Amino acid sequence: MFAEVDIAWINAGYLLAAVCFILALKLMNTPKTARLGNLVAAVGMSVALGVTFLLPGFRPENLVWIFVAAAVGTFLGIYSARTVAMTAMPQMVALFNGLGGGAVALVALVEYYDAASNGGALESLAILAKITTILSLIIGCVSFAGSLIAFGKLQEMLPSKPLTYPGHHIVNLLLVLGTVGLAGWLTISGLSVPFFVVLTVLALLLGVLTVTPIGGADMPVVISLLNSFTGTAAGLAGLVLSNSALLIGGALVGASGLILTFQMCQAMNRPLSNVLFGAFGSQPEGAAGGGQGAKSVKAYGVDDAAILLSNADNVIIVPGYGMAVAQAQHVVKELADKLSERGATVKFAVHPVAGRMPGHMNVLLAEADVPYEQLFELEEINSEFSDCDVALVIGANDVVNPAARHDKSSPIYGMPILDVDKARTCMVLKRSMNPGFAGIENELFYMDKTVMVFGNAKDTLTKIIQALDRY
Repeated sequence: MFAEVDIAWINAGYLLAAVCFILALKLMNTPKTARLGNLVAAVGMSVALGVTFLLPGFRPENLVWIFVAAAVGTFLGIYSARTVAMTAMPQMVALFNGLGGGAVALVALVEYYDAASNGGALESLAILAKITTILSLIIGCVSFAGSLIAFGKLQEMLPSKPLTYPGHHIVNLLLVLGTVGLAGWLTISGLSVPFFVVLTVLALLLGVLTVTPIGGADMPVVISLLNSFTGTAAGLAGLVLSNSALLIGGALVGASGLILTFQMCQAMNRPLSNVLFGAFGSQPEGAAGGGQGAKSVKAYGVDDAAILLSNADNVIIVPGYGMAVAQAQHVVKELADKLSERGATVKFAVHPVAGRMPGHMNVLLAEADVPYEQLFELEEINSEFSDCDVALVIGANDVVNPAARHDKSSPIYGMPILDVDKARTCMVLKRSMNPGFAGIENELFYMDKTVMVFGNAKDTLTKIIQALDRY
């Protein structure tokens, strides 16, 4: 069906795709160029897919199945992109990442079965092909199963808290040893499809049992790490299939995902080992709300909040997951514009792990056309809180908890936070006094300089904007 094409042109197409992938990563460094980066990556992927149809040995009789699968995937992708709310974006990322890992695992299964049945690539490359196929299967299955658990926790289909039981670390260790042992035996022995299927089941169990003991607060880190696993598995699949575009793309995803994972751990001042094995978020009974009955907060109404903001010359807005849940980013932008028109200086302080995925707040604010120049990271803005009239916290919790600085018994001790408690007044918009992901109460809410405005952030901000006209 396709004319014979010189392999050099195919390799050139793969090289162009790889260049697009690298350029896309560079463009995604800032919200200003992130959209263009996505388009460049899409072009690169289209080129890689297109030249793959020209590879020698391609079977035209499979085109119908390929086009049907492509049509289904395209429909689901477009539908998801248009209908999934921004608050659900982290779980969609987890789900898509898991599907990528599952696809790589299926490639490994098919290649191994083909080699065992017909004497395929595994026989010709012997040990190297076996190692790459087995590794891509294990990593792909772990990524697939682990990402589904992460999706379930973020979607609240599973409990967000760490799911542990006595001796779970020992069980996981035995599972790791069994998986590694069987993988080693399959590497040095002849091809055995039944044992390869057993290895698949062990790897899937490993993905499930590794992620279930991790709390919902750490799911963004887990997703980033599993994304790195998926990229690594895809790169290994590229070796198995002798596909340079898959190899390069997988390597880029694997490396960038790992870098992001360590950056997020650094932002929380916690080692990766603590994220994976620390059961962060599992508090003793009653610890989450201990002592609240003996404390009181200053609850402000909409008019009180409007008066406070109308007299402020310097306002720093701190967005959090509550803003995302309420879809309040556009109203926040409207409030910032209104305060600026009244002569106030308005800035946004964005914590690196605010929300449920890296860059969550940046994406929401960019969607609302908040100028990038108004967004400041933790290191840039913390020194300015002491000169701030009002720090407006919208749905943020753990990332503004002063306990992280001094309470050595707190699970978030040592985590860099936004110093909102150093502002002259701190106004917190929350739906309730419920704790954040870490499951601990926030000292900030009970400080003398803090005022609480309860309710849905979008509705509350809309009323505050209306009230500002009266003052």
